[in-house]
Amino acid sequence: MRILVVDDEKTLVKGMKFNLENEGYEVECAYDGAAALDLAREGRFDLIILDVMMPEMDGIEACMKIREFSNVPIIMLTAKSEDADKLMGFESGADDYLTKPFNILELKARVRALLRRAAGVQRSQGSLLTVGKITLNTEERAALRDGQTVDLTAKEYDLIELLMKNPRRVYSRESLMNLVWGYSYAGDYRTVDVHIRRLREKLEKKPAEPEYIMTKWGVGYYFAGENQPTV
Repeated sequence: MRILVVDDEKTLVKGMKFNLENEGYEVECAYDGAAALDLAREGRFDLIILDVMMPEMDGIEACMKIREFSNVPIIMLTAKSEDADKLMGFESGADDYLTKPFNILELKARVRALLRRAAGVQRSQGSLLTVGKITLNTEERAALRDGQTVDLTAKEYDLIELLMKNPRRVYSRESLMNLVWGYSYAGDYRTVDVHIRRLREKLEKKPAEPEYIMTKWGVGYYFAGENQPTV
């Protein structure tokens, strides 16, 4: 597994590289957003760890540009802990968010969780899930609307797959955080709202009037309709 670590704090980068290599990962490093973008275009990485505040190009802009050509899982790092900053990271396409200073054990746990999800450990084998105009290929972790491929991030895919496999079951934000992210963000459940909105924008004909990805006010979210498995 190849990981790209990007941060302008060289001591921190050195520490992350050392610890991740001890876990058996191949690690490449960069120290600004522009260099990260070039490396992401040139190399096949399984995961990117990307700092927000950097010279040349910040992590938010770099993440948005990477999302134009890749759905590689991205963990954002930042010294800012405000909800608005975290939501901005998710809006740019990040899959996860870690506030500095962080425990290296937590970083490694989140890396493992994202890589497991991206590898499709929990995917179904040999079937398509179809509801109306939306289809998921659970082997290839691909989404289609009206037969056209829709680019989803790793977490967006995990979220819609969970909802489609359990139609009409209402999930609270806390449940979705635990099931999709693998752990709980205390007080950060708006992360789920951001991902739901992005899924509606990508999969619904009228995102403001969704047919499939529904809200149960005061409770959570659910997928309307029965899925139709086909081989």
